[in-house]
Amino acid sequence: MGAFTQPELLATLETLDPPDWSSVSALAHRIIDDAVGHLGRVRERPVWQPLPEEIEALYQAPVPDRPTPLEDVYRQVKDTVLAYPMGNIHPRFWSWYMGSGNFTGALGDFLAAIQGSNLGGGRHAAALVDQQVVGWLRDMIGFPEAASGTLVSGGSVANLVGLTVARNAMAGIDLREEGVAALTEPMRFYASDQVHSCHRKAVETLGLGNKALRRIPTDSRYRIDLEALRAAIAEDRARGFRPACVIGTAGTVNSGAVDDLTALAGIAAEENLWFHVDGCIGALLSIAPENAWRVKGIERADSVALDPHKWLHAPFEVGCALVRDRAKHRETFAVSPEFLQGMPRGIASGQWLHEFGFQTSRGFAALKVWMALMEHGIAKFGRLIDQNVAQAAFLADLVRSNPPLELIVEPEINIVCFRYAPQGLNEERLKETNLEIMLRLQETGVAALSDTTIRGKHCLRAAICNHRTRPDDLNLLISEVLRIGREIAQS
Repeated sequence: MGAFTQPELLATLETLDPPDWSSVSALAHRIIDDAVGHLGRVRERPVWQPLPEEIEALYQAPVPDRPTPLEDVYRQVKDTVLAYPMGNIHPRFWSWYMGSGNFTGALGDFLAAIQGSNLGGGRHAAALVDQQVVGWLRDMIGFPEAASGTLVSGGSVANLVGLTVARNAMAGIDLREEGVAALTEPMRFYASDQVHSCHRKAVETLGLGNKALRRIPTDSRYRIDLEALRAAIAEDRARGFRPACVIGTAGTVNSGAVDDLTALAGIAAEENLWFHVDGCIGALLSIAPENAWRVKGIERADSVALDPHKWLHAPFEVGCALVRDRAKHRETFAVSPEFLQGMPRGIASGQWLHEFGFQTSRGFAALKVWMALMEHGIAKFGRLIDQNVAQAAFLADLVRSNPPLELIVEPEINIVCFRYAPQGLNEERLKETNLEIMLRLQETGVAALSDTTIRGKHCLRAAICNHRTRPDDLNLLISEVLRIGREIAQS
């Protein structure tokens, strides 16, 4: 077959652009209006509601072959997706640990998608915004200006980035060239027994195995026991292991406990270990006027993981890994193939951001963070963090004042663990009762809590990472827990 002629090519030309931009513009304006209404009336909707079977069936259909009018596509999204959210933008969503988003950030995501930049690197405006946001986050926790960082999907990857740099920097060999099989001394990482499960995934992904992560007992406040840590390090050295990294937690997922980061920094320095801080829950306490003292010492870390989609309320997803030593960070990930060579001029004359993480391609997540910080200023976000911590203390007081509710852990920051605990029920029955309370709260759309078990006691868990929560929401939660608990007791 010969080459196509220009007329033949033109005759078959297609594009994804609409034939009529004006009609698309009208629909886009309606979508924005609907979005404003969706957020403005968020309190009028249930936090969460079960998906009807017919809607679940819609999303089991095969891939479409023929086109559907965009109006109809949007109608389905509005009626069957927006109407059945996870619920984390709602003021009474306190499950797990999720920020509640913000409208400006959503506009940022839209504009980032319109621009369509790939943040693997290069000289363009999006790359400058990305590095400015990384610099702002660096400054928030008190890291030096020379530190580096990279935006990622969230805390799991941010921690993986930090621990990868720690592994390579502390291995004593060229791990990138030789691989973990060349290690003559098995490496050891240390964290509290309350550490997030993503750290197990990280050490397994790094080829070190779950045994490489040694969980250290915690004290009465669920913080890592410093003497037990020292003893574990000494024991491992004596057994021929290579202690490599201490992981401090700035806000445990179970109860919000914050390790003594200053003491951990001191131990890491004395023992010549890497000091990593998982700050995905609490690192940004550092910008809160009344609570910054809780994370003092984070500025001494070698690497920090944090999540702007939590206490900066950026729409999902965006996390950040920060590393004090820029050279070690780059040495861990940089690869310069022939198709990604820097140039003295042009697009490729900018910095290759992919040299600081796993991804060669990633989206422009920085814009939603940048726009919200520009709109509100860092001081407001700091006050919102203090507000959530105060709300947790308020909720804890409500629990204490309303027997048979039982406070399981004194809240340190913004996580409250409690349960409905009438006399005469064993632990198994208490768990059944509280699980039923949690599920009824979710299914009626009143509130969303999660659950956990702390030292053998199952409990409800309210993580107040929400700029829309008000005191009356917390009063409603307590009254509903008591009401449902009494219903269960009488059934």
